[in-house]
Order: sequence, then C-alpha cells, then structure tokens
Amino acid sequence: MAEGSSGAPQAAGGSREAERPLERLIHPGSGRRKAPPTPKGREVEDEALAEVEVLLGERPRRRDLLIEFLHLIQDRYGQLSAAHLAGLAQAMNLPMAEVYEVASFYAHFDIVAEGEEPLPPLTVRVCDSLSCALAGAEDLLDTLPEMLGREVRVVRAPCMGRCDSAPVAEVGHRHLLSTAAGEIAIAAKAKDVHPALPDYKDLEAYLADGGYRLLKDCLAGKHEPESLFTTLESAGLRGLGGAGFPAGRKWRIVSQQPAPRVMTVNADEGEPGTFKDRWYLERDPHRFLEGTLIAAWAAGCSPCYIYLRDEYPALHEVLHREIAKLQEMGLAGHCPLELRRGAGAYICGEESAMIESIEGKRGLPRHRPPFIAQVGLFGRPTLNHNVETVYWVREIVEKGADWFAGHGRNGRKGLRSFSVSGRVRHPGVKLAPAGITVQQLIEEYCGGMAEGHSFKAYLPGGASGGILPASLGDIPLDFDTLQAEDCFIGSAAVVILSDRDSIKEAALNLMRFFEDESCGQCTPCRNGTEKAVALMSRTKWDKGLLTELSGVMMDASICGLGQAAPNPLLSVMKHFPDEVF
Repeated sequence: MAEGSSGAPQAAGGSREAERPLERLIHPGSGRRKAPPTPKGREVEDEALAEVEVLLGERPRRRDLLIEFLHLIQDRYGQLSAAHLAGLAQAMNLPMAEVYEVASFYAHFDIVAEGEEPLPPLTVRVCDSLSCALAGAEDLLDTLPEMLGREVRVVRAPCMGRCDSAPVAEVGHRHLLSTAAGEIAIAAKAKDVHPALPDYKDLEAYLADGGYRLLKDCLAGKHEPESLFTTLESAGLRGLGGAGFPAGRKWRIVSQQPAPRVMTVNADEGEPGTFKDRWYLERDPHRFLEGTLIAAWAAGCSPCYIYLRDEYPALHEVLHREIAKLQEMGLAGHCPLELRRGAGAYICGEESAMIESIEGKRGLPRHRPPFIAQVGLFGRPTLNHNVETVYWVREIVEKGADWFAGHGRNGRKGLRSFSVSGRVRHPGVKLAPAGITVQQLIEEYCGGMAEGHSFKAYLPGGASGGILPASLGDIPLDFDTLQAEDCFIGSAAVVILSDRDSIKEAALNLMRFFEDESCGQCTPCRNGTEKAVALMSRTKWDKGLLTELSGVMMDASICGLGQAAPNPLLSVMKHFPDEVF
C-alpha cells in the first residue's frame, strides 16, 4: 500500500478512501461521530461505583484528595479491587490510568487485579529495617506464615518508627512491640487490629498549662513576626528533619514571597532509626500544633497541611480529634489545619515529593530550582517544617534564645533529640546537648551497652548518614561535624552496633531499603541501588566498581535518596575493609 501526498494510505486500484468524510469511515451511513457504547478501558460496575460513592459521601471530588479516597476504600475492604478503582476513577472524573499509577506507587495500597484471588482478610507486616533485623525480625518472618496459616498474609515492611521497641510487627493497624511470634499469632487470631491511643496531653490539659497563650499574643499584635525571626536565629534553631536549614531565616524568606502562601509539615519520618517525631506527638501534640500555627502566622501562610505517615494510625486519630477541637475554638482561624495521610513511601520525606503526594499524585521529587519556598504546594510559596522544629518554637520564644543556645558541648549550641536504638541497654529518644559524643550518649543516657555486647560501630544519622567505627566515637554529634568522615547527623537517628554484628550485613540491609524505596524516577538511583545490592551481596566486594557506581549515584540522582544511598557502603569500605574485601 502506497501513501498519497497527504500522507493518508491509498487503497489498491486507485480509490482514495481518504476522500470520504472521516465520520463515514468510522460510522458508515452516519453524518456525525457517535460516542462508543461503553467508556474506554474497563467498564464500570454499577455496584462498585455505588460502594465508592457511599464511602466518599459529601466530600468534594477534588483531585488532591485521590490518596485520601484510596485510603477510604483500602480501610473498608482491605484491598483495592479493579472494580473499585474504576468506580473511583469515574466518581472523580479521572482517567483510570492516573488512579492506578497513584495507587500502585504506594506500598500500603494492595491492588487486586481482575481475575486474581482476593487477599486474605488480615495482613501482618513485620519490620525488617536495621534495628528490627538486629532484634530478630528474620526469625519472625520465617515463623509466622506457617503459624498463622493462609487466612493471614505476612509481608516485610520498612521502618515503622518503633526502633526503640524492636522487633515490631503490625497486625492490621495495631503495632505489637518487642514481641515473639506467639504473641503476634494470638493478636492476629483474635483480630486485635485497632491501634491503642497513647496517653497524651489533650487540649484541656495543654490550656491549663499555659498553652496557646503565645499564639493568642501573636494574633493580638503583642509580637511582631520580625521579633520571632530574630529570636529563632539567635537561638540557632535549625531544621531538625535532617537538612538543618536555619528556621528563622526560612520564615523570613517565605514571608517575603508573594501571597497567597501555604504551609506544610512533614510528619512522615521514615528514615530507619528515626522515631523522635512520633515520641513528641504521642506525649504533647499541642506544643507541636501551637508552634505550627505560630510559624504560619509569622510567615503569613494559610492553610497548613500536616502530612502524617500511615505507619502512625494512633497518632492520626489523636491529631484528628485535637485539630477538630482547635478549629472549634477558633484558634486556627488564621490558618486552617488539614491532616493528610501518607501511604507508605519513604521518598515522601523529601519535601517536594511530599508536596506531590499532598496534591494526590505519585511522590516523585521535583527538579530544583524553583525551590518550594518560591513554587511549592499548588504552585504557591510554601513554608515546610519538620515536627520537632516547630515543637520547640513556643519554649524558645517564652524562655528566650539564650536558653536554647545555652545548651551544648564541645563548642556546639542547642539541644538535640537523639533517636537511639540497637545494642544499648535503654533505647529511646534522648534529649541531650548538641555536640555530645556517641560514647557519652551511650554511657550517660542509654545505661551503657546491652548485656554481653561491646561497642563496635554506629550510624550517626540513620540509614543515609553512614557507618562509623567505635574508634571514632568521640566526634561531636551535630550539624557540620561529621563531614570529614563523609557522614552526617541528619535527623539524629543513632543506631548502635556491637561485636556480635556483621557490618557488611548491616550495610546490605540499608542498601536493600534504598532499593525498595527508590521512587524510580531517575536512572542513577533506580538502577544504581539495585546494582549496589547485587554487588554487595557477593562474598567479596569490588571496590573499584562500587566506588564508580557510588560516584554516579551521588552526582546524578535527582534527590537526596540516591545521593546519600552510597554513604553506608563507602564508609564500610573505608573503615571496615577486612569485612568486605
């Protein structure tokens, strides 16, 4: 078949079908194009659509609520069927492909394709990140499937933010801490799946303790934003989610951007070894909420979206209740608070990936510039903070910058909340002076090493902060003090390893985490983490190849995940060569 000058196919025998009206080629005998009898793709089932509509209720069908709606279906039915996904797509007037790509991106959404058997009614997730692996997670994963039978699905899960109570399993939405397989089996068979709420200071107790007095003074004009900027700068408060950007300077920068401005809070701490934000929220959520509302007032932001990781279901209920009380009292009138729920994606700890998720999309990090302070959530200038950063705002302003800056050791200033786990006698959140050494942290705050263990190595900043030997246990722990060893403090997640642990296996555990959690957007990270796992699984490591691979990942990855993923393997090659070569 040849082509005519118009580019349209010319039929044999010289006839030109292209000369006939296009409508008649599609529907012979018709003068206009008819709609197909059914929508493109999967036909929507009336029953599934009705079930989706009941769940959505009177909620607006906004695009940014897609992930919230997927949670509604998952919570109700324990999985996402093809029929319900198609029904949701129609209810929201979205392409099925768009709904599916978002649902399939997040680990906590369980999609059941058409024709597949439904999932078991109950899922047990066992954390296999480093601290839980040290405490016996692999034994649980080996034992539970046979013990629980086919009616319960047992799956691996990344860090659940309970490293101080390792090993951890989640039965439905209930965390079981430091448990044996038998205890998990009892809870699973009893269908004990609902989270237990922590004993926290509620709004009434917080108000009785002077809470929201500072916010009220700000709203009444007794403070100026500039005075708060200066106070935080003088105190030396920095972003405590890991980046360490000065908080007062960030408020000032965002306040100078054109309105309207919005605020986000990243409560999606997913770095293995990190649990300090959970610890504070479980005890005093309103100190965090007041700091958030003060920051929003000072920078002129409204509304504020709080992005809470899905692994904290009890905290979701706590914040939902307490935010409702705040709104009812009018304390959040200048900046309404909206709670959003993550869905199991470590990458959403990166601020721009989190913003994409709040917008109802896959959590893919954005290219920068522009930075989110200029173009952030919904295209607006955005102030983003970590939970602990705003938690300190009230106390610093009330007690003065010198109070906070007056703490510190070894020439450092301020306080740090260290999440300590691993081979110590008393793991947990340790509020200590900035600049304390890990040796001092172990002896003074953790009761020493666990029985029968000798200090061998430590992670100063979670999975991405590198691994250092005990011989370097006298380095002050703070921002900017670990660069000489190509490590960093990050969110101050300190994991302690002992003489009973394989440093090689620890590094491999961390790289497998990065491989699983890579968003897949860029090749250096997506393929680099996979290749690194393969190379690190060998009996002997190829130093030249791993060094070259690490350089590519650090130089060419879009965001911090790929850029920091090589840190553990590089530090192991540097400090523990006998274990890998």
